[in-house]
Amino acid sequence: MSTWADLNLQNSSSPFMEQLIFFHDHTLLILVMITTLVGYLMFMLFFNKFINRYLLHGQTIEIIWTILPAVILLFIAFPSLRLLYLMDEINEPAITLKTIGHQWYWSYEYSDFKNIEFDSYMIPTNELSVNMFRLLDVDNRLIIPMNSQIRMLVTATDVIHSWTIPTLGVKTDATPGRLNQINFLTNRPGLFYGQCSEICGANHSFMPIVIESIPVNHFIKWISNTNF
Repeated sequence: MSTWADLNLQNSSSPFMEQLIFFHDHTLLILVMITTLVGYLMFMLFFNKFINRYLLHGQTIEIIWTILPAVILLFIAFPSLRLLYLMDEINEPAITLKTIGHQWYWSYEYSDFKNIEFDSYMIPTNELSVNMFRLLDVDNRLIIPMNSQIRMLVTATDVIHSWTIPTLGVKTDATPGRLNQINFLTNRPGLFYGQCSEICGANHSFMPIVIESIPVNHFIKWISNTNF
């Protein structure tokens, strides 16, 4: 059962990820239908005894197998383009955060508030508590309010990193000298884990990301009492 669960996408924690999962299932269904049809036709071709030695061309079937794949591609392309547009569109973000990739840790800035800045390092294995995840937990989590549109500005200081949270459907490169921006919204409270998904050096595997989504009133209380 656990092996089957490992083959699935993570549970959605944002509207974007819900749409990505829907698009994945939609495309997979089309691929299964195509594979089944082609497999059936090949099976029938190999094992039937019908032969036409004088069939050189067939205009009707050639038109069909040219138009049909084009129509199928449209059924994949239109949902894909819609989703790309929605993920790139940023509508009135509630707060703007900045994350900076270093070798090999992340820095975060809450410049909309009191110019709060802090670094986020992976907790070493020998310092983990019982309820912590090895190679995934950090000393300073990124705290965000749930049900609020978040704009994230992403950059790096040394090499290319990649800020990735699978359960939110978020992934963008952190490139030195360049600002990339993404937006996301968490629709439930909880801890969401991610890692740098760009091979950025010897300790590439040891720069995890942890987002803690909390209710807005708790976020306001946290941001008011935070002193880094």
